[in-house]
Amino acid sequence: MKLLNPAVPPRTVHADRLKALVLDWAGTTVDFGSLAPARTMRRLFASVEIALTEQETRQHMGLPKKEHIRGILSIPRIRDAWSKLRGSAPGDADVDKMYAEFIPLQFSCLEEYSAVIAGVPEAVESFRRRGLKIGSTTGYTRAMLDLLLKTSGQQGYAPDSSLTPEEAGAGRPHPFMMYESAVRLQVYPLSAIAKIGDTPADIREGLNAGAWSIGVAGTGNSIGLSADEFHALPQAERKSRLEAARGELQNAGAHYVVDSFDDLPAVLDEIDARLKAASASSARVNE
Repeated sequence: MKLLNPAVPPRTVHADRLKALVLDWAGTTVDFGSLAPARTMRRLFASVEIALTEQETRQHMGLPKKEHIRGILSIPRIRDAWSKLRGSAPGDADVDKMYAEFIPLQFSCLEEYSAVIAGVPEAVESFRRRGLKIGSTTGYTRAMLDLLLKTSGQQGYAPDSSLTPEEAGAGRPHPFMMYESAVRLQVYPLSAIAKIGDTPADIREGLNAGAWSIGVAGTGNSIGLSADEFHALPQAERKSRLEAARGELQNAGAHYVVDSFDDLPAVLDEIDARLKAASASSARVNE
């Protein structure tokens, strides 16, 4: 094979600023504490005589819901409990059956837990004033997300694009919803996009796509309480839950971790500064 232009190296496109944010839903923009999926999972497993702990319920949060169920069934204690009750380990048919039962259960409580988290609409409008496009990804199905889009729109939050796992071929931690978000938002390279979410699966989704990953610790899955419940806790317990949530997201590889959307502007400024410096450095090298 002959190199046609040996004197011309391949040209890499470098972002000089952020152009888009891709936001998670439950625990990040709506449903403080990510209560809807957690409570539905506990109801689902209670229906088959298995009581989940909070940690077991939330360990696989952020994945597509069928994979969330599969993940819970793979936990040794749950697998053993299932085997004792039914005489065999859970298999694919059991996952399919439980997922089919999960869907109506989730719909029955989704609207109850669809409140937009305080400050999100105002923050999103400030992001748009920065010239940022707003995408979103989720582990919910399209029908579930459409319900959330309707209710969140009534509360002042409407992203420019929204994607579910079935529309991209696979959900988190795969990067495909991020790739499709880039297409729909017409933004490239992926380093010009930041993924923002409250679970390790969100963080890995962004990292696997080559985007920035920002964790939101103070409103999501690791907090596991409504806003009123969380703020009613003694200060020491609030601090402990926040520290645990920050640590989980940091250990997942997040570039940055914030407590709420109020902390994001400073992080976005720093990312822009890093991108601008890297772009300028690359331009000098290629001169």
